[in-house]
Amino acid sequence: MQNRPIKTDEEILDSPDTAEGRVFLMLQGPHGPFFDRLGKMLRAAGAQVWRCGFNAGDAFFWSDKEHFIPFTGRMDEWPAFLDRILIEKGVTDIVLYGDVRPIHAMARNASREEELHFHVFEEGYLRPYWVTYERGGSNGHSMLLQIPLAQMRRALRDAPNDMRRPPAKWGDMRQHKFYGALYHFVLLVANRDYRNYTGHRSLPVIEEFRLNLMRFLLSPYYNVASFLQWRRYKFAGWPYTLVPLQLEHDSNFLGHSPFSGNREFIETVISAFAKSAPSHHHLLFKAHPLEDGRAGNRSTIQNLATQFGLADRVHYLRAGKLAELLAHARSVVTVNSTSAQQALWRGIPVKTLGRAIYAKPGIVSGQSLPEFFDKPTPPDPQSYRILRNYLLQTSQIPGGFYSRRARAHTLRLVADMILAADDPYQALARGAVAHRHQIDDIE
Repeated sequence: MQNRPIKTDEEILDSPDTAEGRVFLMLQGPHGPFFDRLGKMLRAAGAQVWRCGFNAGDAFFWSDKEHFIPFTGRMDEWPAFLDRILIEKGVTDIVLYGDVRPIHAMARNASREEELHFHVFEEGYLRPYWVTYERGGSNGHSMLLQIPLAQMRRALRDAPNDMRRPPAKWGDMRQHKFYGALYHFVLLVANRDYRNYTGHRSLPVIEEFRLNLMRFLLSPYYNVASFLQWRRYKFAGWPYTLVPLQLEHDSNFLGHSPFSGNREFIETVISAFAKSAPSHHHLLFKAHPLEDGRAGNRSTIQNLATQFGLADRVHYLRAGKLAELLAHARSVVTVNSTSAQQALWRGIPVKTLGRAIYAKPGIVSGQSLPEFFDKPTPPDPQSYRILRNYLLQTSQIPGGFYSRRARAHTLRLVADMILAADDPYQALARGAVAHRHQIDDIE
């Protein structure tokens, strides 16, 4: 992939910000009221805002029913339906959450063909107190993959330091689980007008609802059990590699990795560990905070550990604080989880097996997996500091989608970013150019 073309100073500075004449089409967002609140802000700024919904959950969380467009057809009818909306409404911008699920991947392609602004929200690359806002794509489709560290260093050097910092604490995970359960409950009881709807996940709606509800209700039990389990591990004193598992229906996992499911990933990791890890080292798999049991990760890990003769050295932790697990970890192996950035920030060696925005030379290990387990190479602190600071000044917005306080904090910042002519990375370049001109004038 080629490096992203660098605009001239004149091109960067000659880009006005305006809502006049803008028509936004919002597709599926995070569970809860975030997109509804964002739509209200964009309308207040002077833009037109439409929402296309694909099920009763989308409709439930959208208050402006006059500007709601239900799609009740089959998936093969969606591209033509989308084209009709784009033409009839004069759409200039598409806004969505996650760009890999099928309906959004088709919208991404349409935005390129029609040269529309394509706004993508995702969970924060620097979790847990951030959300990500980009244009054109996220994760494996992010422009970050095309921007080398040298270009990031130059932008940071020339731009004024204006990093956004989060508060000490948000309460987002509990609300995340609640809105997930509520969303699927609405689908379960009120989805008769959307009989053709098939989600981007493989399970039927009733099973999605059951799993979301059980995850929400059982969280306190899992937290206590995992605390006691982790306490035993921590005081045992053995060196371990941490493997933060991802949801196997997660679009980042499926769309930007060589694996079709967690079993393939787990087997790859355990087999390499058996081959080359020192015999006194252990392997600790950590479940994703939103894990609901559908993938059968616990039994898969136990069975494969026994198969490779590692039953006493391979462990599965259902919950627990990632920061504390990382504090004692020797290294981290992941597909492309954003949690690896917390390891990199601590200087812990990281091996990725998929495409990730932080998988750049000098940051993640370029070793083979067996070599990594034997003697992992740590990240270069300066290289990771450049990437982290670049993210903090561009696409990472403090706040969250789910709790009221975190959501309000994000909305205060993101509406202006959406209306801006520049994407977050171009905006930093604009600031750098303006700052250089200011310094030149002074000199």
